[in-house]
Amino acid sequence: MVGEAGGFGYTQFMSTTATSPQVTALYDAHVALGGRMVEFAGYMLPVQYKGVIAESKAVRERAGMFDVSHMARLRFNGPRALDYLEWATTNDVASLTYGNGHYSLLPNDRGGLVDDIIVYRLGETEFKMVVNAANHDKDVAHLRSLDTSDVSMEDYSAETSMIAVQGPDAAKIVASTSSKPNVVLSTPFFGVLDVDVCGVDCFAARSGYTGEDGYELQCANADAVKLWDGLVAAGVEPCGLGSRDTLRVEAGLPLYGHELGDDMSPIAAGLGWVVSKTKEFNGSRFINEARANGTPTKLHGVRLEGKRLPMPGMKVYASDGSREIGVVSSGVFSPLLECGIAFAFLDASIKLETPCAVDVRGTMVPGQVVNKRFFKRG
Repeated sequence: MVGEAGGFGYTQFMSTTATSPQVTALYDAHVALGGRMVEFAGYMLPVQYKGVIAESKAVRERAGMFDVSHMARLRFNGPRALDYLEWATTNDVASLTYGNGHYSLLPNDRGGLVDDIIVYRLGETEFKMVVNAANHDKDVAHLRSLDTSDVSMEDYSAETSMIAVQGPDAAKIVASTSSKPNVVLSTPFFGVLDVDVCGVDCFAARSGYTGEDGYELQCANADAVKLWDGLVAAGVEPCGLGSRDTLRVEAGLPLYGHELGDDMSPIAAGLGWVVSKTKEFNGSRFINEARANGTPTKLHGVRLEGKRLPMPGMKVYASDGSREIGVVSSGVFSPLLECGIAFAFLDASIKLETPCAVDVRGTMVPGQVVNKRFFKRG
């Protein structure tokens, strides 16, 4: 099934589960605003309201927000919490100062990835983690399989909601609704604070998944509608899964199951920058070997000529069609660039600016290998 002009494919969001999908505390609010609801990661969520292109532009030009309550939220505490997370994750947790976080990965013992995550350090022995919705149960089981002695892990996802407010005006709008506007505006990227937003007590993290500034706001389920409605009244545009996917590809951000996986090296995905070079962690020997020896493929961006939509699994060829050089892992129509763009795992020998072609349903569409960060806020 194909969506609006630009060829956005909704089918990637229509997953099926063995049980009935869950709803977030904001389900009725989405329906009341005309959200087109689909099943994703076991939840009914809006894929769009006004349209993928309009919502993508709202985030790039002003501010938009997403219900990301389906993502899992975990809390860690105890005298060994730091050592435990140092072993369980790839980035240097010990380098985090209190009230700050970073992007990281959950490796398995074979050098592949269980998930990509955000870790926040709240104090000497207290941490929070946000993980992908589709991997919720798998991640929790994996984390419990490690040595958790003297570590308490609490899954507090079910009693809380999370709203991501993103865009060049996002922080300013969030600040305008708070009693502590200067604190909100002065918090660094990946910084966290407890603050009121629209009259709701929130755990606020200055981060997101769009390449824009903004906040991810966690609150009690009972307060979620008040927070959502307050942000709408403040001028934030409600957005769905479709525009979120478009925005993350434009910003060069990977998605688990596409650019990351249990048998996929983070080095091939270009994520060596979140893998510590100084500490030992679960699976570090294999990841270090991949860093030292290289990988057969490497993740690149591909920019197509025209508006054809590249989809996962489509083959990438040399520009003359003489040989296959890789495969698309994610693809969208970019409203920002007005063309089709993709991530693709290509032969490691392929360089940037190499002409190429993507087989889009039998048509060889010309393109070029480019940096996978199609957009970067200046």
